[in-house]
Amino acid sequence: MLSFTKFKVLFIYLILIFTIFFASLNLKNNNLIDKKVNLGLDLQGGSYILLEINTKPLVYQKLQSKVIPIKKLLSENEIDFNNFTISPDNISLTIEAEKQKKFKNLFFKQQDNTVNNFIPEYNKFELDLEFNQNKTSIKFSNFGLINLNNTALKQSIEIIRRRIDDVGTKEPTILQRGDKRILVELPGIDNPERIKELLGKTAQLTFRLVSKDDGFGSEKLILSENNEELTVNKRVVISGDNLVDAQPQFDNQSNQPIVLFTLDRLGAQKFGRITTENVGRRLAIVLDDSVISAPQIREAITGGTGTISGGFSFQDSTDLALLLRSGALPAPINIVEERTVGPDLGKDSIDAGVFSLIVGFILVIIFMFIKYKIFGLVSNISLIANLFMMIGILTMLEATLTLPGIAGIILTVGMAVDSNVLIYERIKEELRTEKSIIHAFDTGYNKAKITVIDANVTTLIAAAILFIFGSGPVKGFAVTLGIGIVTTLFSAYFIARHLTSVIVLNDKDRKYSKL
Repeated sequence: MLSFTKFKVLFIYLILIFTIFFASLNLKNNNLIDKKVNLGLDLQGGSYILLEINTKPLVYQKLQSKVIPIKKLLSENEIDFNNFTISPDNISLTIEAEKQKKFKNLFFKQQDNTVNNFIPEYNKFELDLEFNQNKTSIKFSNFGLINLNNTALKQSIEIIRRRIDDVGTKEPTILQRGDKRILVELPGIDNPERIKELLGKTAQLTFRLVSKDDGFGSEKLILSENNEELTVNKRVVISGDNLVDAQPQFDNQSNQPIVLFTLDRLGAQKFGRITTENVGRRLAIVLDDSVISAPQIREAITGGTGTISGGFSFQDSTDLALLLRSGALPAPINIVEERTVGPDLGKDSIDAGVFSLIVGFILVIIFMFIKYKIFGLVSNISLIANLFMMIGILTMLEATLTLPGIAGIILTVGMAVDSNVLIYERIKEELRTEKSIIHAFDTGYNKAKITVIDANVTTLIAAAILFIFGSGPVKGFAVTLGIGIVTTLFSAYFIARHLTSVIVLNDKDRKYSKL
């Protein structure tokens, strides 16, 4: 029926007022609630960075971790070997021909295998084994490399996300692109060089003792503070994995920026033991093969906390603390592509989008008013309410608006008008046969409902598919289109219908109720 209960009317306009309130939060002088529609990279400017992980060092590192388990497996099963060498992509050794079958059976054993992990996802082993006479070669299988690459990529995305979140960038987009690439979009950042530097660092932190002798098990590294050459032991005392927190601070004595770090229980025990046994020696703090500090151990440090100093600026100490908190990347990352969108270009895009929306909106309003007279005015009021509701819901969700998102809003305006046109044309048909104008309008709304809902639901399904399988701007388009469909149905069958009922029920002389 065209009649609405007071509760229903109250419910309709409370929803409308509620969404208009949130839409108004986008005004510049808003100090009420910190909620706004965020602008995407193409609207407010920012940086587009495409990263690629390099898993070759990771493969070598993983092969190195297999050396002791392989040797242990061979010795425990009395399999003699020699010429054991490791290269960046394989391990080679010599095993007598009669022992090779025994080693192969042990190597590909599914249960309790500490050397060669079985990957249930692919039903394959991590490592492959090849024999060429007495020479044995161990390398990663194709599925092992895929699994290693996927794991490294997922870890890298999570660590990059933590680093960017710590910087305070609002609404970043971080997506996987292909097998080895990560797309990072950072709207509105004012210092892209700092972000690139943070993303490009692996941040592998290790604590190692400085050696006096240049012998086996040590290497030469440069102290970044003063370019001093140090002989550093390769044995890692503790690594960044033992850190639970790192914060930038100022040293009370020197008033210089430092990084205060906190270790976990195991790290604190190791650190306490090493500093107790090596009082007087220097401890090198190595970040990505560069010594950032090498202080002398003056006393045992057993509290599980320490400081890193090295002539930092406060920005340097803040960035170092951020890197240590977020964790080390599993593999080095290279920047393969970068683009910067200036704020002026973003402003031009906004102006063009808003202009097209206003022009389309005005043309639709004029057409509807000429075509349907007073009911065209009702349609235009519901159209404006629809637009406010859509912006209000986007504000509540703190959604990111992009150029495709603006296209979705413009498309919604057209779809909203289409719904009203279908309803009014159906009412016209009913008025030709019905004597009661109230019954004609009510029947017209009811009969047009199925057509309007079918048309909008099919579009909503398409928007859902775009949202699920799309990414970036495509998702933005899907979100605005999906929200627009919901607000269109609400404005057509609640707001416009209520205003229509007010006109029809109060126009007994049929002065205005003509289509």
